Amino acid sequence: MPGLLALRVAFAGTPEFAVPALEALLALHRVVGILTQPDRPSGRGRLLAASPVKALAEGHHLPCLQPATLRAEAPLAALAAWNPDVLVVVAYGLILPPAVLGLPRHGCLNIHASILPRWRGAAPVQRAILAGDPVTGVSIMRMDEGLDTGPVLLTRESAIGAHDTGGSLTRALAALGAAALIDALEGVAAGTLEAQPQPREGATYAAKIGKSEARIDWSLDAARIERQVRAFDPWPIAETALDGQRLRIHSAENMQASDVKSHDSGAIISVRDGIMLVQCGQGLLGIRRVQKPGGRVLEVSEFAHNLDLVGRRLG
Repeated sequence: MPGLLALRVAFAGTPEFAVPALEALLALHRVVGILTQPDRPSGRGRLLAASPVKALAEGHHLPCLQPATLRAEAPLAALAAWNPDVLVVVAYGLILPPAVLGLPRHGCLNIHASILPRWRGAAPVQRAILAGDPVTGVSIMRMDEGLDTGPVLLTRESAIGAHDTGGSLTRALAALGAAALIDALEGVAAGTLEAQPQPREGATYAAKIGKSEARIDWSLDAARIERQVRAFDPWPIAETALDGQRLRIHSAENMQASDVKSHDSGAIISVRDGIMLVQCGQGLLGIRRVQKPGGRVLEVSEFAHNLDLVGRRLG
């Protein structure tokens, strides 16, 4: 049931990352309307599919708009008619124009998956893993016209585990962000929480992930490649080539071997105990699960069955 300080909340979000926040809002506040991206082609059949946020909104019979832009009169009029106290934005995918930013009396609040100002931009989770950051977290930010530059209401930290992938860390931060959002809204509604400007130092940019980044460069060190494999799971999946055919790498580990390089980069040194050992520019990478084009994900023990891989090169 909504509490004494329940707010009228409009929500803008699209992917699965936004769902925990919307669920938390539905339990404690009055959600008056939803903004989400238009339906997109999905799957092998390329049929139009609703976003996870739209699916949840429809299940709760909430008004749901899917404008291609927020600069048109119709979505602005609809948002104004909802009369929200606050607009919560979570991985929405559209830029909010000044007319939207200034509409709710408590402004527009965003859940960002990093400790700002580090990793502003589209891919903070993957960039944090790639960089080898030991800690990340979430920031609840009051949005302005810049790219993740608004003042921050509160932050919550989360350690990045040695086995965290882009997918597992995103799920953890989605839950953490939902809880932090509820705390922030309570403080905003009570007038006890003030947003603080972001520090000028330490800002970094988390550029959108491109498919070309998935290609493994075996001249890099094993630790860097292992982080690439984890960061790009579940998309776009780190990949290499074997005999000219693409080979996706779904699971690997840094074997922390001697820095002495005894083979060419990309050389397969051994296949045993379910691990394909590959020489990197520095160190060795142990590959555990792979996938050929159009095939299923295989354990290396199954993939290597009846194949003579030792001495061949990846890349």
